[in-house]
Amino acid sequence: MDLLETLIERYPDQTMFLQTVSEVFEDVHPLVERDQVLQNLKILERLAEPDRIIQFRVTWQNEKGEFEVNRGWRVQHSNAIGPYKGGLRFHPGVSLDTFKFLGLEQTLKNALTGLQMGGAKGGADFDPKGRSDTDVMSFCHAFMMELYRYIGRDSDIPAGDIGVGEREIGYLFGAYKKLAGRFDAAMTGKSPAIGGSCVRKEATGYGCVYFLKEALDHVGKELKEKHCALSGAGNVALYTAQKLIAEDAKVVSLSNAKGTAFFPDGLTSSQLERIIEIKEQEHGNLQDFCDEGKEVEGVDYIKDAKPWSRACDIAVPCATQNELDEEDAETLADNHVGWVCEAANMPLTKKARTRLLKTGATILPSKAVNAGGVAISGIERSQNAQHLAWSKDKVNTRLKTIMHDIHRLCVKQGGEKDRINYLRGANVAGFLRVAKAMQAYGSL
Repeated sequence: MDLLETLIERYPDQTMFLQTVSEVFEDVHPLVERDQVLQNLKILERLAEPDRIIQFRVTWQNEKGEFEVNRGWRVQHSNAIGPYKGGLRFHPGVSLDTFKFLGLEQTLKNALTGLQMGGAKGGADFDPKGRSDTDVMSFCHAFMMELYRYIGRDSDIPAGDIGVGEREIGYLFGAYKKLAGRFDAAMTGKSPAIGGSCVRKEATGYGCVYFLKEALDHVGKELKEKHCALSGAGNVALYTAQKLIAEDAKVVSLSNAKGTAFFPDGLTSSQLERIIEIKEQEHGNLQDFCDEGKEVEGVDYIKDAKPWSRACDIAVPCATQNELDEEDAETLADNHVGWVCEAANMPLTKKARTRLLKTGATILPSKAVNAGGVAISGIERSQNAQHLAWSKDKVNTRLKTIMHDIHRLCVKQGGEKDRINYLRGANVAGFLRVAKAMQAYGSL
Protein backbone atom coordinates (compact mmCIF):
# COMPACT_ATOMS: atom_id res chain seq x y z
CA MET A 1 0.00 0.00 0.00
CA ASP A 2 1.36 3.41 -1.01
CA LEU A 3 0.04 5.04 2.16
CA LEU A 4 1.88 2.61 4.44
CA GLU A 5 5.11 3.18 2.51
CA THR A 6 4.64 6.93 2.91
CA LEU A 7 4.14 6.56 6.67
CA ILE A 8 7.25 4.38 6.96
CA GLU A 9 9.29 7.07 5.21
CA ARG A 10 7.71 9.83 7.30
CA TYR A 11 7.98 8.16 10.71
CA PRO A 12 10.81 5.58 10.45
CA ASP A 13 11.44 5.57 14.22
CA GLN A 14 7.80 5.16 15.29
CA THR A 15 7.81 1.39 15.15
CA MET A 16 4.80 0.74 17.40
CA PHE A 17 2.65 3.25 15.53
CA LEU A 18 3.65 1.68 12.20
CA GLN A 19 2.93 -1.78 13.59
CA THR A 20 -0.63 -0.97 14.59
CA VAL A 21 -1.27 0.98 11.37
CA SER A 22 -0.10 -1.95 9.25
CA GLU A 23 -2.25 -4.43 11.19
CA VAL A 24 -5.35 -2.25 10.88
CA PHE A 25 -4.78 -1.37 7.24
CA GLU A 26 -4.23 -5.01 6.30
CA ASP A 27 -7.80 -5.75 7.38
CA VAL A 28 -9.59 -2.62 6.20
CA HIS A 29 -7.73 -1.85 2.96
CA PRO A 30 -9.74 -4.38 0.87
CA LEU A 31 -12.91 -2.68 2.11
CA VAL A 32 -11.63 0.75 1.08
CA GLU A 33 -10.54 -0.57 -2.31
CA ARG A 34 -14.16 -1.50 -3.03
CA ASP A 35 -15.59 1.85 -1.91
CA GLN A 36 -14.86 4.86 -4.13
CA VAL A 37 -16.34 7.30 -1.59
CA LEU A 38 -13.89 6.19 1.11
CA GLN A 39 -11.07 6.58 -1.39
CA ASN A 40 -12.15 10.03 -2.54
CA LEU A 41 -12.48 11.30 1.03
CA LYS A 42 -9.03 9.87 1.91
CA ILE A 43 -10.46 8.20 5.02
CA LEU A 44 -7.42 5.97 5.60
CA GLU A 45 -5.03 8.88 5.13
CA ARG A 46 -6.99 10.97 7.60
CA LEU A 47 -7.22 8.16 10.13
CA ALA A 48 -3.45 7.61 9.94
CA GLU A 49 -2.71 11.13 11.26
CA PRO A 50 -3.88 12.34 14.69
CA ASP A 51 -6.08 15.43 14.79
CA ARG A 52 -3.64 17.06 17.18
CA ILE A 53 -0.45 16.33 19.13
CA ILE A 54 0.30 18.31 22.28
CA GLN A 55 3.76 18.02 23.86
CA PHE A 56 4.91 19.91 26.91
CA ARG A 57 7.52 20.15 29.66
CA VAL A 58 6.59 19.30 33.25
CA THR A 59 8.77 21.00 35.87
CA TRP A 60 8.12 20.05 39.46
CA GLN A 61 9.76 19.95 42.90
CA ASN A 62 10.19 16.69 44.81
CA GLU A 63 9.96 16.27 48.58
CA LYS A 64 13.74 16.83 48.92
CA GLY A 65 13.32 20.27 47.42
CA GLU A 66 15.00 19.25 44.16
CA PHE A 67 13.58 20.31 40.81
CA GLU A 68 12.88 17.63 38.21
CA VAL A 69 11.91 17.92 34.55
CA ASN A 70 9.75 15.43 32.63
CA ARG A 71 8.05 15.33 29.24
CA GLY A 72 4.30 15.14 28.77
CA TRP A 73 2.09 14.36 25.77
CA ARG A 74 -1.54 14.27 24.72
CA VAL A 75 -2.34 12.76 21.33
CA GLN A 76 -5.90 13.68 20.36
CA HIS A 77 -6.35 11.16 17.60
CA SER A 78 -9.97 11.48 16.47
CA ASN A 79 -13.19 13.06 17.71
CA ALA A 80 -15.28 11.87 14.77
CA ILE A 81 -17.81 10.05 16.96
CA GLY A 82 -17.45 11.99 20.22
CA PRO A 83 -15.09 13.91 22.51
CA TYR A 84 -11.54 12.61 22.70
CA LYS A 85 -11.37 9.80 25.26
CA GLY A 86 -8.39 7.79 26.48
CA GLY A 87 -6.06 7.18 29.37
CA LEU A 88 -2.92 8.79 30.74
CA ARG A 89 0.16 6.61 31.16
CA PHE A 90 3.04 7.42 33.52
CA HIS A 91 6.05 5.30 32.64
CA PRO A 92 9.73 6.11 31.97
CA GLY A 93 9.68 4.24 28.66
CA VAL A 94 6.91 6.18 26.91
CA SER A 95 7.41 8.36 23.86
CA LEU A 96 5.34 10.03 21.16
CA ASP A 97 5.42 6.69 19.32
CA THR A 98 3.69 5.06 22.31
CA PHE A 99 0.84 7.54 22.36
CA LYS A 100 0.30 7.63 18.60
CA PHE A 101 -0.10 3.85 18.50
CA LEU A 102 -2.35 3.88 21.55
CA GLY A 103 -4.40 6.77 20.16
CA LEU A 104 -5.27 4.90 16.97
CA GLU A 105 -6.08 1.75 18.94
CA GLN A 106 -8.25 3.80 21.29
CA THR A 107 -10.22 5.37 18.44
CA LEU A 108 -11.21 1.98 17.04
CA LYS A 109 -11.75 0.43 20.47
CA ASN A 110 -14.07 3.23 21.56
CA ALA A 111 -15.99 2.89 18.32
CA LEU A 112 -16.67 -0.77 19.14
CA THR A 113 -18.40 0.15 22.41
CA GLY A 114 -21.20 1.95 20.58
CA LEU A 115 -20.77 4.95 22.89
CA GLN A 116 -20.14 8.53 21.75
CA MET A 117 -16.40 8.65 22.38
CA GLY A 118 -13.48 9.60 20.18
CA GLY A 119 -9.93 8.38 20.74
CA ALA A 120 -6.93 9.92 22.51
CA LYS A 121 -3.99 8.92 24.68
CA GLY A 122 -1.33 10.72 26.69
CA GLY A 123 0.93 10.71 29.70
CA ALA A 124 4.49 11.38 30.76
CA ASP A 125 7.89 9.74 31.19
CA PHE A 126 7.49 10.00 34.98
CA ASP A 127 7.82 6.79 37.00
CA PRO A 128 5.55 6.71 40.08
CA LYS A 129 7.07 3.44 41.32
CA GLY A 130 9.02 3.92 44.54
CA ARG A 131 7.93 7.55 44.84
CA SER A 132 6.32 8.96 47.94
CA ASP A 133 2.72 10.16 47.92
CA THR A 134 4.08 13.71 48.16
CA ASP A 135 6.17 13.29 45.02
CA VAL A 136 3.33 11.69 43.08
CA MET A 137 0.96 14.47 44.11
CA SER A 138 3.46 17.19 43.22
CA PHE A 139 4.05 15.70 39.80
CA CYS A 140 0.34 15.23 39.09
CA HIS A 141 -0.39 18.84 40.01
CA ALA A 142 2.44 20.10 37.76
CA PHE A 143 1.33 17.83 34.91
CA MET A 144 -2.24 19.11 35.10
CA MET A 145 -0.99 22.72 35.08
CA GLU A 146 0.05 22.04 31.48
CA LEU A 147 -2.80 19.75 30.41
CA TYR A 148 -5.92 21.36 31.87
CA ARG A 149 -6.43 23.93 29.09
CA TYR A 150 -6.77 21.13 26.52
CA ILE A 151 -9.34 18.93 28.28
CA GLY A 152 -12.98 19.18 29.34
CA ARG A 153 -16.18 17.17 29.55
CA ASP A 154 -17.16 17.93 25.94
CA SER A 155 -13.68 18.12 24.40
CA ASP A 156 -11.22 15.59 25.86
CA ILE A 157 -11.76 13.30 28.85
CA PRO A 158 -8.60 11.53 30.12
CA ALA A 159 -8.64 8.49 32.40
CA GLY A 160 -6.03 6.20 33.96
CA ASP A 161 -3.65 3.70 32.41
CA ILE A 162 -0.31 2.15 33.39
CA GLY A 163 1.10 4.09 36.36
CA VAL A 164 -2.09 6.13 36.76
CA GLY A 165 -4.57 4.62 39.16
CA GLU A 166 -7.28 5.99 41.42
CA ARG A 167 -4.72 7.85 43.57
CA GLU A 168 -3.16 9.65 40.61
CA ILE A 169 -6.56 10.41 39.06
CA GLY A 170 -7.61 11.99 42.36
CA TYR A 171 -4.58 14.28 42.41
CA LEU A 172 -4.99 15.14 38.71
CA PHE A 173 -8.71 15.83 38.96
CA GLY A 174 -8.24 17.89 42.12
CA ALA A 175 -5.77 20.10 40.26
CA TYR A 176 -8.08 20.35 37.24
CA LYS A 177 -11.02 21.38 39.43
CA LYS A 178 -8.96 24.12 41.05
CA LEU A 179 -7.43 25.40 37.80
CA ALA A 180 -10.63 25.28 35.75
CA GLY A 181 -12.79 26.66 38.55
CA ARG A 182 -15.51 24.07 38.06
CA PHE A 183 -16.43 20.49 38.95
CA ASP A 184 -17.29 18.67 35.75
CA ALA A 185 -16.79 15.27 34.14
CA ALA A 186 -13.41 16.16 32.61
CA MET A 187 -11.82 12.94 33.87
CA THR A 188 -12.96 9.37 34.48
CA GLY A 189 -11.55 6.64 36.66
CA LYS A 190 -12.19 8.79 39.70
CA SER A 191 -12.90 7.44 43.16
CA PRO A 192 -16.63 6.98 43.81
CA ALA A 193 -16.12 9.56 46.58
CA ILE A 194 -15.64 12.26 43.92
CA GLY A 195 -18.05 11.10 41.24
CA GLY A 196 -16.39 7.96 39.96
CA SER A 197 -18.24 4.84 38.92
CA CYS A 198 -18.18 1.60 40.84
CA VAL A 199 -16.64 -1.33 38.93
CA ARG A 200 -14.29 1.08 37.05
CA LYS A 201 -10.99 -0.35 38.31
CA GLU A 202 -12.28 -3.89 37.76
CA ALA A 203 -13.90 -3.15 34.40
CA THR A 204 -11.06 -3.96 31.98
CA GLY A 205 -10.41 -7.30 33.67
CA TYR A 206 -14.06 -8.20 34.04
CA GLY A 207 -14.80 -7.16 30.46
CA CYS A 208 -11.91 -9.33 29.26
CA VAL A 209 -13.47 -12.40 30.86
CA TYR A 210 -16.96 -11.56 29.62
CA PHE A 211 -15.62 -11.36 26.05
CA LEU A 212 -13.61 -14.56 26.47
CA LYS A 213 -16.72 -16.38 27.71
CA GLU A 214 -18.69 -15.13 24.68
CA ALA A 215 -15.99 -16.41 22.31
CA LEU A 216 -15.75 -19.80 24.00
CA ASP A 217 -19.52 -20.17 24.14
CA HIS A 218 -19.69 -19.40 20.40
CA VAL A 219 -17.81 -22.65 19.71
CA GLY A 220 -19.45 -24.69 22.46
CA LYS A 221 -16.66 -24.43 25.05
CA GLU A 222 -16.58 -23.12 28.61
CA LEU A 223 -14.09 -21.54 31.02
CA LYS A 224 -14.54 -23.98 33.87
CA GLU A 225 -11.28 -25.78 34.76
CA LYS A 226 -9.36 -24.05 31.96
CA HIS A 227 -5.76 -23.25 32.92
CA CYS A 228 -5.14 -19.56 32.22
CA ALA A 229 -1.65 -18.06 32.18
CA LEU A 230 -1.71 -14.32 32.92
CA SER A 231 1.11 -11.80 32.62
CA GLY A 232 1.25 -8.62 34.63
CA ALA A 233 0.10 -7.82 38.16
CA GLY A 234 -1.69 -4.51 37.70
CA ASN A 235 -5.41 -3.81 37.70
CA VAL A 236 -6.04 -5.57 34.41
CA ALA A 237 -4.30 -8.79 35.44
CA LEU A 238 -5.61 -8.86 39.01
CA TYR A 239 -9.26 -8.27 38.15
CA THR A 240 -9.09 -10.60 35.17
CA ALA A 241 -7.80 -13.19 37.63
CA GLN A 242 -10.58 -12.39 40.08
CA LYS A 243 -13.29 -12.92 37.50
CA LEU A 244 -11.61 -16.07 36.11
CA ILE A 245 -11.54 -17.59 39.60
CA ALA A 246 -15.22 -16.71 40.02
CA GLU A 247 -15.88 -18.63 36.79
CA ASP A 248 -14.04 -21.71 38.17
CA ALA A 249 -11.07 -21.30 35.83
CA LYS A 250 -7.53 -21.86 37.16
CA VAL A 251 -5.15 -18.89 37.09
CA VAL A 252 -1.67 -20.41 36.91
CA SER A 253 0.54 -17.30 36.72
CA LEU A 254 1.02 -13.60 37.33
CA SER A 255 4.19 -11.68 36.53
CA ASN A 256 6.16 -8.47 36.81
CA ALA A 257 9.29 -7.08 35.17
CA LYS A 258 11.53 -9.24 37.37
CA GLY A 259 9.92 -12.63 36.92
CA THR A 260 6.82 -14.79 37.18
CA ALA A 261 4.84 -16.22 40.07
CA PHE A 262 3.51 -19.66 39.09
CA PHE A 263 0.55 -21.18 40.92
CA PRO A 264 0.65 -24.91 40.02
CA ASP A 265 -2.67 -25.64 41.76
CA GLY A 266 -4.25 -22.36 40.72
CA LEU A 267 -4.24 -18.94 42.36
CA THR A 268 -6.60 -18.92 45.34
CA SER A 269 -9.06 -16.16 46.21
CA SER A 270 -7.26 -15.48 49.51
CA GLN A 271 -3.91 -15.19 47.76
CA LEU A 272 -5.39 -12.79 45.23
CA GLU A 273 -7.02 -10.69 47.95
CA ARG A 274 -3.64 -10.29 49.63
CA ILE A 275 -1.92 -9.32 46.36
CA ILE A 276 -4.60 -6.69 45.72
CA GLU A 277 -4.26 -5.41 49.29
CA ILE A 278 -0.49 -5.03 48.90
CA LYS A 279 -0.92 -3.16 45.61
CA GLU A 280 -3.80 -0.87 46.52
CA GLN A 281 -3.21 -0.16 50.20
CA GLU A 282 0.54 -0.57 50.59
CA HIS A 283 1.58 0.47 47.07
CA GLY A 284 3.64 -2.71 46.86
CA ASN A 285 3.95 -5.28 44.11
CA LEU A 286 3.91 -8.97 43.27
CA GLN A 287 7.48 -9.39 44.51
CA ASP A 288 6.43 -8.14 47.94
CA PHE A 289 3.73 -10.81 48.08
CA CYS A 290 6.15 -13.57 47.09
CA ASP A 291 8.77 -12.36 49.59
CA GLU A 292 6.26 -11.91 52.41
CA GLY A 293 7.20 -13.90 55.50
CA LYS A 294 8.75 -17.22 54.62
CA GLU A 295 8.04 -19.23 51.52
CA VAL A 296 4.47 -18.64 50.29
CA GLU A 297 2.61 -21.91 50.01
CA GLY A 298 1.45 -22.80 46.52
CA VAL A 299 3.60 -20.17 44.78
CA ASP A 300 6.70 -20.76 42.72
CA TYR A 301 8.38 -17.44 41.89
CA ILE A 302 11.07 -17.66 39.22
CA LYS A 303 13.19 -14.65 38.37
CA ASP A 304 13.45 -13.65 34.70
CA ALA A 305 10.84 -16.26 33.72
CA LYS A 306 7.85 -15.52 31.52
CA PRO A 307 4.33 -16.87 32.14
CA TRP A 308 4.29 -18.69 28.80
CA SER A 309 7.03 -21.17 29.72
CA ARG A 310 4.54 -23.61 31.32
CA ALA A 311 1.55 -25.40 29.86
CA CYS A 312 -1.84 -23.69 29.83
CA ASP A 313 -5.08 -23.69 27.86
CA ILE A 314 -5.48 -19.94 27.46
CA ALA A 315 -2.78 -17.25 27.40
CA VAL A 316 -3.88 -13.83 28.65
CA PRO A 317 -1.17 -11.17 28.23
CA CYS A 318 -2.17 -8.32 30.55
CA ALA A 319 1.03 -6.30 30.92
CA THR A 320 2.12 -4.12 28.01
CA GLN A 321 2.64 -3.83 24.28
CA ASN A 322 4.77 -6.39 22.41
CA GLU A 323 5.42 -8.40 25.56
CA LEU A 324 4.85 -11.74 23.84
CA ASP A 325 7.45 -12.32 21.12
CA GLU A 326 8.07 -14.98 18.48
CA GLU A 327 9.98 -17.23 20.89
CA ASP A 328 7.10 -17.06 23.36
CA ALA A 329 4.67 -17.86 20.55
CA GLU A 330 6.75 -20.90 19.66
CA THR A 331 6.52 -22.06 23.27
CA LEU A 332 2.75 -21.59 23.29
CA ALA A 333 2.50 -23.48 20.01
CA ASP A 334 4.58 -26.35 21.41
CA ASN A 335 2.21 -26.48 24.39
CA HIS A 336 -0.80 -26.55 22.02
CA VAL A 337 -2.35 -23.38 23.44
CA GLY A 338 -5.50 -22.76 21.44
CA TRP A 339 -6.56 -19.34 22.71
CA VAL A 340 -4.74 -16.03 23.22
CA CYS A 341 -6.82 -13.29 24.84
CA GLU A 342 -5.16 -9.87 24.48
CA ALA A 343 -5.99 -8.00 27.68
CA ALA A 344 -3.13 -5.51 27.20
CA ASN A 345 -2.91 -3.16 24.21
CA MET A 346 -1.16 -4.87 21.26
CA PRO A 347 0.70 -7.39 23.49
CA LEU A 348 1.82 -9.61 20.59
CA THR A 349 4.63 -8.73 18.22
CA LYS A 350 3.76 -9.11 14.55
CA LYS A 351 5.92 -12.23 14.26
CA ALA A 352 4.31 -13.75 17.36
CA ARG A 353 0.84 -13.12 15.96
CA THR A 354 1.78 -14.67 12.61
CA ARG A 355 3.27 -17.75 14.29
CA LEU A 356 0.22 -18.34 16.46
CA LEU A 357 -2.21 -17.93 13.59
CA LYS A 358 -0.30 -20.60 11.66
CA THR A 359 -0.94 -23.05 14.50
CA GLY A 360 -4.68 -22.41 14.29
CA ALA A 361 -4.83 -20.55 17.60
CA THR A 362 -7.70 -18.11 18.08
CA ILE A 363 -6.47 -14.62 18.94
CA LEU A 364 -8.96 -12.32 20.63
CA PRO A 365 -7.71 -8.75 19.92
CA SER A 366 -7.18 -6.09 22.52
CA LYS A 367 -9.47 -3.57 20.79
CA ALA A 368 -12.36 -5.84 21.69
CA VAL A 369 -11.10 -7.68 24.75
CA ASN A 370 -10.07 -4.70 26.88
CA ALA A 371 -12.82 -2.31 25.81
CA GLY A 372 -14.59 -2.83 29.14
CA GLY A 373 -12.49 -0.20 30.88
CA VAL A 374 -13.31 2.62 28.52
CA ALA A 375 -16.93 1.43 28.32
CA ILE A 376 -17.33 2.03 32.04
CA SER A 377 -15.54 5.36 31.63
CA GLY A 378 -18.28 6.28 29.17
CA ILE A 379 -20.87 5.14 31.68
CA GLU A 380 -19.14 7.25 34.36
CA ARG A 381 -19.63 10.28 32.09
CA SER A 382 -23.34 9.46 31.85
CA GLN A 383 -23.65 9.21 35.63
CA ASN A 384 -21.83 12.52 36.09
CA ALA A 385 -24.05 14.22 33.49
CA GLN A 386 -27.17 13.00 35.34
CA HIS A 387 -25.63 13.71 38.77
CA LEU A 388 -26.40 10.12 39.72
CA ALA A 389 -24.48 7.11 41.02
CA TRP A 390 -25.47 3.76 39.54
CA SER A 391 -25.39 0.57 41.59
CA LYS A 392 -22.69 -2.04 41.09
CA ASP A 393 -25.22 -4.47 39.65
CA LYS A 394 -26.50 -1.92 37.14
CA VAL A 395 -23.00 -1.01 35.97
CA ASN A 396 -21.93 -4.64 35.76
CA THR A 397 -25.04 -5.58 33.77
CA ARG A 398 -24.35 -2.74 31.33
CA LEU A 399 -20.73 -3.90 31.00
CA LYS A 400 -21.84 -7.44 30.13
CA THR A 401 -24.22 -6.09 27.50
CA ILE A 402 -21.54 -3.95 25.88
CA MET A 403 -19.05 -6.84 25.73
CA HIS A 404 -21.77 -9.08 24.27
CA ASP A 405 -22.48 -6.48 21.59
CA ILE A 406 -18.77 -6.08 20.77
CA HIS A 407 -18.47 -9.84 20.34
CA ARG A 408 -21.48 -9.83 18.04
CA LEU A 409 -19.87 -7.11 15.88
CA CYS A 410 -16.59 -9.06 15.68
CA VAL A 411 -18.44 -12.20 14.61
CA LYS A 412 -20.44 -10.27 12.00
CA GLN A 413 -17.37 -8.66 10.40
CA GLY A 414 -14.91 -11.50 10.97
CA GLY A 415 -17.02 -14.53 10.20
CA GLU A 416 -15.59 -17.32 8.08
CA LYS A 417 -16.91 -20.74 7.14
CA ASP A 418 -15.31 -22.70 9.97
CA ARG A 419 -14.02 -20.04 12.39
CA ILE A 420 -14.09 -16.37 13.34
CA ASN A 421 -11.25 -14.03 12.45
CA TYR A 422 -11.62 -11.79 15.50
CA LEU A 423 -8.67 -9.61 14.50
CA ARG A 424 -10.30 -8.61 11.23
CA GLY A 425 -13.74 -8.43 12.82
CA ALA A 426 -12.65 -5.87 15.43
CA ASN A 427 -10.67 -3.75 12.98
CA VAL A 428 -13.40 -3.65 10.34
CA ALA A 429 -16.25 -3.01 12.80
CA GLY A 430 -14.40 -0.18 14.53
CA PHE A 431 -13.24 1.33 11.25
CA LEU A 432 -16.68 1.31 9.68
CA ARG A 433 -18.23 3.28 12.53
CA VAL A 434 -15.47 5.93 12.44
CA ALA A 435 -15.46 6.08 8.62
CA LYS A 436 -19.22 6.60 8.48
CA ALA A 437 -18.91 9.59 10.83
CA MET A 438 -16.00 11.04 8.84
CA GLN A 439 -18.04 10.73 5.66
CA ALA A 440 -20.81 12.77 7.27
CA TYR A 441 -18.37 15.65 7.98
CA GLY A 442 -17.12 15.83 4.41
CA SER A 443 -13.71 17.49 4.27
CA LEU A 444 -13.65 18.51 7.96
